[in-house]
Amino acid sequence: MFNSGFACMCVVFVSCSCSNALPTKPNQEAVNYRPIIGILTQMVVDDAMKPFGTTYIPASYVKYMESSGSRVVPVRLTHTTAEYEKIFHSINGLLLIGGAVDLEKSDFARVAGIFYRLALTANDAGDFFPIWGTCMGMQLLTVLVAGENLLSNTTAENIAMPLNLTAEAQSSRMFEGFPMEVMKALTHEALTGNFHKYGVTVKAFHENEKLEHFFTILSTNVAENGAHFVSTMEGKRYPFYGVQWHPEVNRFQWDSKHHFPHSPNAVLVSSLLADFFVNEGRRSSHCFAEPGEEASSLIYNYTPVFAGNFTGYEQIYFF
Repeated sequence: MFNSGFACMCVVFVSCSCSNALPTKPNQEAVNYRPIIGILTQMVVDDAMKPFGTTYIPASYVKYMESSGSRVVPVRLTHTTAEYEKIFHSINGLLLIGGAVDLEKSDFARVAGIFYRLALTANDAGDFFPIWGTCMGMQLLTVLVAGENLLSNTTAENIAMPLNLTAEAQSSRMFEGFPMEVMKALTHEALTGNFHKYGVTVKAFHENEKLEHFFTILSTNVAENGAHFVSTMEGKRYPFYGVQWHPEVNRFQWDSKHHFPHSPNAVLVSSLLADFFVNEGRRSSHCFAEPGEEASSLIYNYTPVFAGNFTGYEQIYFF
């Protein structure tokens, strides 16, 4: 299952369908009040799900982004590179979700790589574009940055845990808006739901020069086999973020067989992280060329399927 250094110092006005993106003060970068986050569809590998489609997005991820004031565009795995470039310039961020596919050869990995490279180029040019990876999405970010698969057995399957926050977490962008009492709760309460068999160990991370140069470790955890793995990270220079755990489940998944954290602090952590990433998306001036194209691309054109009787998800969008 499951602040960067690119702020423009001039006054920026954004045209086309995101015309509400205006600077709030003189000499301040524009704020996009109509952000759209793309969610890359995941490949169906479960036989029980195959009758409904070839790719999917659990509705919990969609609700997670919508709950903080963003709209969602599902990014299919069947477009051309030129079409992905057009989508990239139309959305304000990308969410890579969890799942179980090959992180080097799958279509999911291929398309994520296209967006990753487009985002690197854009951010280098001062065109802000954030990427978030959850669980396998975070694992894929490490593969894209390192240029190789460094995953090993870090099983933490169906367990909620506190985070072992690093010293860098206190000065991170991701946790900047967290009240101190919530940061304390993160280290003492089981607020993060884990549903993974693989991850990047702290040792493997530090031994890879590319990862060390690109990401800062914000938290670690200990797997069932005793392996210390990276559980939260953020880009040093780029607005790229990864969590090995699942913040979306705290508010939007309820299967009683799974250890989804639902305490008030767990719900607050989920809300704060969603707010953070959507606010990162508000810093992007990308927009669709015209309103009709935008409307036809949004998730509202699809109907989720009730899947609680054959999966651990309550609802799933199939494509």
